[in-house]
Amino acid sequence: MSAEIICVGTEMLLGDILNSNAQYLAQQLAQLGIPHYYQTVVGDNVDRLKQVIEIATQRAQILIFTGGLGPTPDDLTCETIADFFGSPLIERAEIIEDITKKYATRNRIMSASNRKQALIPKGADILPNPTGTAPGIIWQPRSNLTIFTFPGVPSEMHRMWEETAVPYLKNQGWGKQIIYSRMLRFWNVAESTLAEKVSAYLNLPNPTVAPYASKGEVKLRVSAKASSEAEAQSLIAPVEKQIKEIAGFDYFGADDDTLASVVGEILRKSRQTLSVAESCTGGTLGQMLTDTSGSSDYFWGGVISYDNSVKIGMLGVNVQDLEKHGAVSAIVAEQMAIGVKKQLSTTWGLSITGIAGPTGGTETKPVGLVYVGLAGEDAVESFEFRFNPVRGRSLIRHFSACHALDSLRRRLLKEG
Repeated sequence: MSAEIICVGTEMLLGDILNSNAQYLAQQLAQLGIPHYYQTVVGDNVDRLKQVIEIATQRAQILIFTGGLGPTPDDLTCETIADFFGSPLIERAEIIEDITKKYATRNRIMSASNRKQALIPKGADILPNPTGTAPGIIWQPRSNLTIFTFPGVPSEMHRMWEETAVPYLKNQGWGKQIIYSRMLRFWNVAESTLAEKVSAYLNLPNPTVAPYASKGEVKLRVSAKASSEAEAQSLIAPVEKQIKEIAGFDYFGADDDTLASVVGEILRKSRQTLSVAESCTGGTLGQMLTDTSGSSDYFWGGVISYDNSVKIGMLGVNVQDLEKHGAVSAIVAEQMAIGVKKQLSTTWGLSITGIAGPTGGTETKPVGLVYVGLAGEDAVESFEFRFNPVRGRSLIRHFSACHALDSLRRRLLKEG
């Protein structure tokens, strides 16, 4: 038995809103151990919605709909489902009463259009909506087929799922097995390279291992199906340990870890501090570091030295070196790191200078050329990176900040 998620709304097809409901429901289904192989987004169109239902009923036994339960003419989900299965719509008095009370608490009168939300297929159970006016349904129009409908508003859908749908599904025998996952995170390694290194683990039956790549980061999702989270973790643990040993320093963390949070934790434990000097990233590095709560324990501040006068005046970059090598150079990156470390009296100084584009590049210094400087107690070093200019300004800045953090992380691990 498997479930299928069907999200209804033309606004998602147009890209006007992010479809976070599908992600939430997928995670929830995994926690209940319910297999789920397909997701569909369909616009507010009766014929297309019926086509989606026709296909879904052939491959899933639990259909979960979100969206299309409002009072307007384009809210078609409930009536289309009823029509597909040849069931009449019945107005439920208790829904009218609930909507009326909710309007009254807001000193408003329920409009006539809201009566549409009280129409549900004959034989369906009401799935209560504690906060909004659009209830859902739980319905079994056929043997071995259960339908859930939810409004598209995420906060309403979450509460309805947790308070009614989950207990219902558990009562039906689901939840005895769960799917638990660990997301292992890697930096400065290509997805194909990592996949080759861990190829022996990619065909395991339980736990399963699957690679993903996003914005320069590579991830391995390790998922286990078991009767409890503790049992799943015990299945995952040896595989995770072996993968970490294979990956070495390319592995940086798991689940909600970020390069910034991992670097911060190493600095905190070793009682070391960090300051940054940024040119082309314009504060991106500082933002990443301060996105972690408690970062003031180790991050003391930074200088956005966009203009050369700031590099010279605040960071002590040598004028002759600027003239000879240019602002985008290894020697300037090193001097920026030394300067900010000295100015803020920190253990480490980390700097970035480069050409984020789309303009400013030359034949010898193209868009995407970036230097990272790293100054410690006794030494300073620099790292050169060349990013594809097609990536665009925003991603080049993102990659630059991440590589700067990764350079510091690797140095800290080697010294530790």
